[in-house]
Amino acid sequence: MLTKSQVEEIREHLDKAQNPLFLFDNDPDGLCSFILLQRGFGKGKGVPIKSFPDLIEDYFKKVEELGSDYIFILDKPVVSDKFFDEARKRNIPVVWIDHHLVEKELVPDFVNYYNPVFNKSKSEEPVTALCYQIANKKDDIWISIAGCVSDKFVPENYKEFKKKYPDLIVDSEAPLDIYYKSEIGKVAKLLSFSLKDRTTNVVAMMRFMLQAKSPYEVLEEGNKNRTMHERFRQIDSKYQKLIKKAASLGDEDKKVLFFQYGGDLSISSELSNQLAYLFPNKLVVVLYLKGIKANVSMRGKKARDFLLEVIKDLDDARGGGHEEAVGGQISTEDIEKFRERLERVV
Repeated sequence: MLTKSQVEEIREHLDKAQNPLFLFDNDPDGLCSFILLQRGFGKGKGVPIKSFPDLIEDYFKKVEELGSDYIFILDKPVVSDKFFDEARKRNIPVVWIDHHLVEKELVPDFVNYYNPVFNKSKSEEPVTALCYQIANKKDDIWISIAGCVSDKFVPENYKEFKKKYPDLIVDSEAPLDIYYKSEIGKVAKLLSFSLKDRTTNVVAMMRFMLQAKSPYEVLEEGNKNRTMHERFRQIDSKYQKLIKKAASLGDEDKKVLFFQYGGDLSISSELSNQLAYLFPNKLVVVLYLKGIKANVSMRGKKARDFLLEVIKDLDDARGGGHEEAVGGQISTEDIEKFRERLERVV
């Protein structure tokens, strides 16, 4: 977790900000992090970052468009130098809260960077847990749990959550059991799939979440969240077909489960998470092909080491993340080379 002094510093930044912009990773951990801070401090606009794997310069247009006086980056491991250059030129303070293992020395001096990975008591809990610590709003515990379990993490306050919402849990404290089998897990999935909608619907979803008083409001379909539920059903239908197809490859006597797909729906992270849950002894690799690039989502023991080793001399390849959960990008022309190297290294 963050230290007491780090929490106080971040709160001071939030108090100083008149019109902050929260740029957050396009997943439930990033979304819940923003929701917790906005609800906790009652200010700012949120924008999901859809560029992968880094926050690109184009997003600075949102700073100018909204007249933001502070930038908060949540749950994003890589930010382009050009984005930081724009912030420096305009003298706009940047607060970056993350939990990925990155090259800290590359963070510019003017950026206020907070990451418990580099604290004396090292830890990698999701940014949702850090933002719940910062906002300290007990009524929002359900948002904290939804964001954390979506990132395969069960926080200490889960015991408190179980007492308050006993009907939303399962008889397990394994994060993926909670995510795939419980009602609070369904809240996380609703948020995940809602982020993969048109901008107007994503904005409507965020507006709804900033006002929702309990997880039951999210789970019960009504006029205010109908679009969320419709989008969930639409994506889940495609998702289940892809999972079934990918899972059929798990029967092969190989250490690597390798699955690639294309189309207009990027859900490689969600697919790799569930495949890792179904096949815990395999290294799971999911590639989403779009144009000349392929997004890589990898899960399993030593996933980060394997990915970095395999892509180290591939042109325009990049990646990073946690020890057992990483993402990256390669050129589609390098897919076969990537696969052959990976299977050899593993």
